[in-house]
Amino acid sequence: MSLPVVDPPSERDGDSTVAGVLLAAGTSSRYGDANKLLEAVDGEPMVRRSARTLLGASLDSVTVVLGCDADRVRDALDGLPVDLVANPDYETGQASSVRRAVDHLRQTADPDAAVFALGDMPYVDPASVDALAAAFDATGRSALAAGHDGQRGNPVLFAAEHFDALADISGDTGGRRVLLDADDAAVVATGDSGVRRDVDKPDDLA
Repeated sequence: MSLPVVDPPSERDGDSTVAGVLLAAGTSSRYGDANKLLEAVDGEPMVRRSARTLLGASLDSVTVVLGCDADRVRDALDGLPVDLVANPDYETGQASSVRRAVDHLRQTADPDAAVFALGDMPYVDPASVDALAAAFDATGRSALAAGHDGQRGNPVLFAAEHFDALADISGDTGGRRVLLDADDAAVVATGDSGVRRDVDKPDDLA
């Protein structure tokens, strides 16, 4: 299913609260024996670089969901101003991490929207995260995916009205179904190839 593509405003103009969520609980099953989130990208663990992308954007808070190798991933994030949330059910798939994030946001930040980013996408520019928030403020659309060359990528922003649906998903699909089912969903043009570049195997780091 294709979604309409919208251009974000040049700067954010709104007072909505937008939280950031980094999903970093996966098992790296396709990567091999190593936990890819701990692999070095430009001299730092991948998960730390991905977290700094959210911290470098104009978000009101950043939450990281931990699961596999939680202690080592937590150590890799040491010193960063993020909330850490453990997902004991991480082996059931990404949806369980999304649920844990939604529960945490509702109990703490209670934002107007949340940007969900993936720990294995370290090449996203913080400006792409800001573009999602700016497009949310400018258009009022409730579900927005970062895109490049007209293709849908990540991160994805969901308004709070979708939190119930996100809390009900299961398996390893994350919020994709919620995004595609939203009547007003769109892809935000970012000009950033990093929103389409994830790391599944060691060659992806080359």
